[in-house]
Amino acid sequence: MSSGREKIKVLFLCTGNACRSQIAEGWARHLKGDVMEVFSAGVSPATVSRKAIETMAEVGVDISDHRAKHVDEFKGIDFDYVVTVCDNAREICPVFGGATKMVHRTFADPSFMEGTEEEIKAAMRQLRDQMRTFIEAMPESLEKQGK
Repeated sequence: MSSGREKIKVLFLCTGNACRSQIAEGWARHLKGDVMEVFSAGVSPATVSRKAIETMAEVGVDISDHRAKHVDEFKGIDFDYVVTVCDNAREICPVFGGATKMVHRTFADPSFMEGTEEEIKAAMRQLRDQMRTFIEAMPESLEKQGK
């Protein structure tokens, strides 16, 4: 970066690292890659959601090469922020040392939604768009929320 300032390190954390945190990572890399170094993980990783991949592809963000990762893979990294995107991850989130600031923002998980294919797609799109709005306000919004 020309300013000489280091990128802030952000970890998005949810339960499975299958949907919400993957979408957040995709948006953050796409929209804020110039100012943020972005990671995502889960406290109990699953497989990345096919629907999350498809929903992000609709807006030109490719997360098809993402993989679900356990939060333990990131031990030793000094994150500026850890953003939990579900209540479960917040409750069992490991302790991060140093100056890491914890931020919590709950997003509904459409992965387990029941309904027609169109209803599920609509819920995925709503999540995607909510995440985009959240990411667009970063990193300033994190500085206000971080504890």
